[in-house]
Amino acid sequence: MKRWLAAIPVTALVLFAGLAGWELSHPEKGDFERVSRTAPDRSFERLEGGTLSFAPTPNGETIAVNLFASWCAPCEAEHPRLTALAEAHPGQVYGVLYKDTPANGRKFLDELGNPYADIVLDPDGQGGLDFGLTGVPETFVISADGEILEHVAGPLDADAVKRVGEALSAPRP
Repeated sequence: MKRWLAAIPVTALVLFAGLAGWELSHPEKGDFERVSRTAPDRSFERLEGGTLSFAPTPNGETIAVNLFASWCAPCEAEHPRLTALAEAHPGQVYGVLYKDTPANGRKFLDELGNPYADIVLDPDGQGGLDFGLTGVPETFVISADGEILEHVAGPLDADAVKRVGEALSAPRP
């Protein structure tokens, strides 16, 4: 009888772990998605004055929107790849300065170079939340009509640059 009593906590732990694994591998339909939805319907203040919206896109073509900050070490690490992406797709890479000051953003870009076609401000972080940001840096590819086609969480690596570049180059109906 004592052996059966000792097995109860172990059995409960195994059942709980199995249930948790099932839930993690089978998300509900209502879970938040960062792809195949529209970009935030909001106007951002531009670094150089005025406002800008990403839905629909400002130039009527597919764009990449990179959320970054001067205080973000991974943002600095991804900068060479982001610059190469912007050179390969001129006018299609935009920046969102997330929870940072314009002065710090300008200093960051003066030191590393400015790959962005335009930069908007998100001082309180609400725009990042609207995108579904989990932490800077993150990059979203947005179609001309404002649909999020691709999402890269974290710094761009070679594979992510390839995926984003392909999405920027793909013809859209």
